[in-house]
Amino acid sequence: MATKPSKSAPTKGVDSRIADNKKALFNYAIEERFEAGMVLEGWEVKALREGKVQLTDGYVVIREGELFLIGCQINPLNTASTHVSPDSVRTKKLLLHRDQISRLIGKIEQKGYTLVPLNLHWKNGKVKCEMALAKGKAEHDKRDSIKEREGKREVERAMKSRSR
Repeated sequence: MATKPSKSAPTKGVDSRIADNKKALFNYAIEERFEAGMVLEGWEVKALREGKVQLTDGYVVIREGELFLIGCQINPLNTASTHVSPDSVRTKKLLLHRDQISRLIGKIEQKGYTLVPLNLHWKNGKVKCEMALAKGKAEHDKRDSIKEREGKREVERAMKSRSR
């Protein structure tokens, strides 16, 4: 007999977002995207199900041929076990194929490239981190992004008022 999944737990086969890093798309020009698995503790998975995560200050580093997510804050639930001491800013290991990591190392050694986490999401019952190989935007590029976004809003407002 199959059990009904709880509403907070992800269902198998369904992708759902946990957290987005909206600052990353504004501050960086995205070159290439990657999806990596994450090594998490039990209390972190429970907190992710409740959406208690902040990704905006996070970044990815490569140490000794392995990827680590730093600055991603997962706030523990009040109901966390008494024998576990949760660390909300613990460095989390990211899981990626060896050949992908070596390719990333080659690209990051080029001037100006960095790895930025874009979002955390569920995929087949597992937590995945989508990260991007990105280059920092200059101040004038950020202003161009703002102008473009404002222009799109104006067009949408005009179309909306015209259709009424």
